Amino acid sequence: MKYIIGNWKMNGSKTELDDMIATLADTKTQNRVVLCVPFTMLGTGGANVSIGAQDVSAHDHGAFTGEVSASMIAATGAKYVIVGHSERRAYHNETNDIVRAKAQMALDNGLCPIICVGETMDEKRAGKTFDVIQSAVRESVPADVQDDIIIAYEPRWAIGAGITPTRQEISDAHRVIAETLAYMGLDGTPILYGASVKANNVADIVSIDNVDGVLVGGASLKPQDFLPIIENAK
Repeated sequence: MKYIIGNWKMNGSKTELDDMIATLADTKTQNRVVLCVPFTMLGTGGANVSIGAQDVSAHDHGAFTGEVSASMIAATGAKYVIVGHSERRAYHNETNDIVRAKAQMALDNGLCPIICVGETMDEKRAGKTFDVIQSAVRESVPADVQDDIIIAYEPRWAIGAGITPTRQEISDAHRVIAETLAYMGLDGTPILYGASVKANNVADIVSIDNVDGVLVGGASLKPQDFLPIIENAK
């Protein structure tokens, strides 16, 4: 079983989500399919699709205009939430400490956090890829985790650029993440790959050791693009 998680980012509509869920209703798959959608679309779901959010507040309540708490997300029936996505880290200056606080809030409210880690192009060129992702895992994952978490490796230099790292690059990064998690007592934690995932490369990607699924961006928005990814990821 692989995780196929779509991140709609700031795209889509309730009608489009309903259409996607209806299309996937008859899909025969052993994979676990999750759609992480804007807050306004939470509260929808289907037999073959779980719903998640794309971010969560690090606070449980209070005067934090515009933020949405983990308890509010959980009340919609959502089961997952992305934390520390590369765009949140880049555009909102989210640090590993902030990501850890958000992941802890998710866990405290029965949500499974999808914790994103990955290196920038400058970090890659400087040969810091492994150091960056090791630190991100150690510092972004809450202490004494007892519930399910997911790690998503996002090479930040590849996101939105139409670039897919080589098999060796993906394999090496996922091996380092798996070894770091094992050292933390979290052996077996699912590790997803996310960057430029499409129907024509997903089978190859998920065949790599320590790749337990994919985090899909733009290709998760339309059934004709997303369905082949679900079917090809075996």
